[in-house]
Amino acid sequence: MEGLSVGSVLLTACDGGLGLGLLKGLLELPSPPRHIFAACLDPQSKAVNEVALGFPNVRILPLDVTDPNSIKAAVRKVQAEVGSAGLNLLINSSGTTRRSTVATETAENMSLVYTTNTIGPLQTCQAFLPLLKEAAEAEGQREMSCSRAAIINISSILGSIEVAEAWQERQDICYRCSKAALNMLTKCLALEYGSSGILCVSVDPGHVTPPLEQGMGPVTLEESVRGVLQLLAQLSATNNGTFWDWRGQRLPW
Repeated sequence: MEGLSVGSVLLTACDGGLGLGLLKGLLELPSPPRHIFAACLDPQSKAVNEVALGFPNVRILPLDVTDPNSIKAAVRKVQAEVGSAGLNLLINSSGTTRRSTVATETAENMSLVYTTNTIGPLQTCQAFLPLLKEAAEAEGQREMSCSRAAIINISSILGSIEVAEAWQERQDICYRCSKAALNMLTKCLALEYGSSGILCVSVDPGHVTPPLEQGMGPVTLEESVRGVLQLLAQLSATNNGTFWDWRGQRLPW
């Protein structure tokens, strides 16, 4: 996982799954970030505390991306740590789903999943924008990169309108629509924040839980994390506002 070098990172959803896996992966880098903010719904979670144990560069933060007050509190804590250097990398990995079909989907499911998967990342990006801008300016770099200032939205191939993958295996309307909306959010953020030097990209980690079928997605979470971190090290201005998978392949919207 050589290549990615970043001063500060905030990861959402470090309670488990991909968020926790990315935390482990960042700590295993040859040059780990100076500041890693592991944001969790439950900062007392055994899993994240075990991973963070012995790493003074990890700060575990309570964060509910559906609660604006929780987000504001997290911003204040991050700002107190990074100061004028700002926040280099924001990875929005929070997500939820409800199994459904076109026939069984409900307004309640749609609202719940959109709130976490689409509105949550929007609110988080809005709140952390000043710190991301500070990082973009402090680095003094002209080229966009995850080392300078970036927003990575963890999406899914299931949100690709063109591909509409695995329809027969799982329809999950609320999840697909929320991830398609997240992809549009990524594009909007890229258009709005690009002039400030902030890179914005959607990434499909390929790790589907539960697995759809043999051969789909990575064999392990570790493989997914390794691929995502390798991808982040390679992203540049030409990738702003695009959609990629953990293998480093560009995906269609």
